[in-house]
Amino acid sequence: MTRVVQADYLVVGAGATGMAFTDALIDHSNIRVALVDRRHWVGGHWLEDYPFVRLHQASAFYGVASTLLGGGRVQRHGPEAGLHERADVAEICAYYGHVLSERMLESDRVEFFSNCEYTAARQFFSRISGLRYEVPPACRIVDARYLSPSIPADTPPPFDVAAGTRVIPVNSLARLEEAPSQYVVVGSGKTATDACIWLLARGVDPGDICWVRPREPWMLNRAVVQPDPAVFLGTAADIMESAVAAASLEELFLRLEDAGIMLRIDRSVAPTMAKTPTLATWELEQLRTIEHVVRLGHVSRVEPGRITLHDGSLAAAKDAVIVHCAASGLKYPPTIPIWGRTAITLQPIRAGFPCFGAALAGFVEATRSDDSEKNRLCPPTPYPNTLADWASMNLLGARASMSFGSEPDIKAWADGVAINPAGIPSERDRSPALRDVLDRLKAQVPRGLEGLARLS
Repeated sequence: MTRVVQADYLVVGAGATGMAFTDALIDHSNIRVALVDRRHWVGGHWLEDYPFVRLHQASAFYGVASTLLGGGRVQRHGPEAGLHERADVAEICAYYGHVLSERMLESDRVEFFSNCEYTAARQFFSRISGLRYEVPPACRIVDARYLSPSIPADTPPPFDVAAGTRVIPVNSLARLEEAPSQYVVVGSGKTATDACIWLLARGVDPGDICWVRPREPWMLNRAVVQPDPAVFLGTAADIMESAVAAASLEELFLRLEDAGIMLRIDRSVAPTMAKTPTLATWELEQLRTIEHVVRLGHVSRVEPGRITLHDGSLAAAKDAVIVHCAASGLKYPPTIPIWGRTAITLQPIRAGFPCFGAALAGFVEATRSDDSEKNRLCPPTPYPNTLADWASMNLLGARASMSFGSEPDIKAWADGVAINPAGIPSERDRSPALRDVLDRLKAQVPRGLEGLARLS
């Protein structure tokens, strides 16, 4: 027997994007939502992430539009004093639980189905009881899983593991009971940097860490990605100015490095990866103490005492712990219109910041009726991987901002939500510094977009 769920929208995925979309949708329309997730609760991958993970951006930029994550506080102590707080995994999971219980379920317009698998054909089933559900033909399907990240906890290592080799996902690092003579951290992105920082903070000698970095990454200086429009939009103006002046992608990133926007761990190596998570300068100093860095491509096999890579091999300690940080946190499927024939497929709309993009899609869905108009206002922006991708992301994201920002009601909503890093306060609330930044942007954007288009 199949139960019919009376809903106007079926949102598949209760992670960051599904929650942000649902929150904005119910805030601006009188509809019913069925929210489905294969996990036991809301929060997506955060429910299974490594215990020492934190947001790499300010808490205010994350979550749902109606409810601020954290207190909007500036850190007063520690190495990031002066920067905005970054929530840890426990705070993020508690936040999403609160939003679901106190806001969505309390509204009596959202029904949550945990441990359920969507099977297409407008149906889903419980993985616990086997009960089957379906939604009416008029119910819109919202795919909040299209860009769902993979994490080491649920992704096998992308290399062969010989018997007797100690390979653990980064999640298990905090549960080790005996110290090895060597840690081998495999990965080039944020998870690997987090693992290295965590080990160093617990007294592991930098000489006991081998860091396998298949690609060298560019990262954003966290100090210039803050919930202060003068700071954030000043960074945008610097990017536009650098794009105008740069003759190549490599020169663009070097100019941004000189401006204090981009960071690289090793200044003697030209990075080829530009997924650009944020990094604090104190973390950068710590990471530079790790001198045993291996740049021989991706790992193909590990065995006791030896690691084989695409471009060579190296010896490792027989008791080495190989820390798997090599899951694909960012996904790169084809960019498709958000409003499609069979589903609304959530994707970022402006460079990065997926929570804002999903909330924006929810607001536009609630306030517009024509799908072609919605797609015109909110073209998707893919995540970056290479330097060219990053330039293209900023180009497409700026164009998207100009598109949805041309609508007064959308602009007023976007300027009023904390998860929009580019929100601009009213004329009377603008500081002299922000006025100067807005003047710079107005002067630089046309030529900056031409520069980004030329470089990408």
